[in-house]
Amino acid sequence: MIKESAGDRLLLSLMYVGITVFALVCLIPFMTVISGSLSTEGSIIRNGFTLLPKEFSLEAYKLLLKDSTIYKSYGVTIFVTVVGTVLAMIVTCALAYPLSVKSLRYRNSINFYVFFTMLFHGGLVATYLLISKYLGLKDTIWVLIIPALINPWNMFLMRNFFNSIDESIGESAKIDGANNVYIMFRIMIPISLPAIATISLFYALAFWNKWFEAMLYISNEDLFPLQYLIKRILDNAAFANNLASGVTAPGYIVPTLTSRLATTVVTIGPIIFLYPFLQKYFVKGLLVGSVKG
Repeated sequence: MIKESAGDRLLLSLMYVGITVFALVCLIPFMTVISGSLSTEGSIIRNGFTLLPKEFSLEAYKLLLKDSTIYKSYGVTIFVTVVGTVLAMIVTCALAYPLSVKSLRYRNSINFYVFFTMLFHGGLVATYLLISKYLGLKDTIWVLIIPALINPWNMFLMRNFFNSIDESIGESAKIDGANNVYIMFRIMIPISLPAIATISLFYALAFWNKWFEAMLYISNEDLFPLQYLIKRILDNAAFANNLASGVTAPGYIVPTLTSRLATTVVTIGPIIFLYPFLQKYFVKGLLVGSVKG
């Protein structure tokens, strides 16, 4: 066992202190949001935002959860995240595996074409015309899924992982009579489950956080995803007034600020609680793109 020197222990201690301080600084905004959502509207008006609620109240959550809007948005976001992630991984693997096969004709040209889309695109106007006029996806839930089915960066990560698998595995299967489709689904994908889990997580986070596409293409409120709903709430104080329209208590203060904070907590809560269980995949994701390409 190698004995650490005093300098090594001091450096390690300083690193731990620095990481701890950085983590606490990152937690302050989240604690402020949660504290504000659990405070009364009057307390925030009088005292401002604090790390701990001075006047505890669940009024903002009661008003928020009694409205059906948040539940509809949750359903839309869950559907988009689950279906979008599954379809995106199928399309990504279907493109990544052939590009990892060195015998594929025009392999380099296709790689260059995909890489080119990472650097240049037609712009917002051309994209809007394509999606709304020619593809007819406007005001449908598929506008949040189909245009994002493949991410070039994720595709190259998946292709690099396929490249790291010994070619003899596929060649042996071909000798036994297997075709490329069988090799991909029955051999390569089961071997690549760590990489698939990592990239699926990247896709899931991207689908969960979608709001810009909803702002451009969706006008039906029943199809609003969570992230776009929270943007509308943050931009529109009338939302809280609508929720509290049935409250007739004397001296009642409409929870305009706290309802916005409560909506933020309800929106990001599932991802925050899910992340500790998926953290190991983020660590693996740092290594997926480092294999040979």
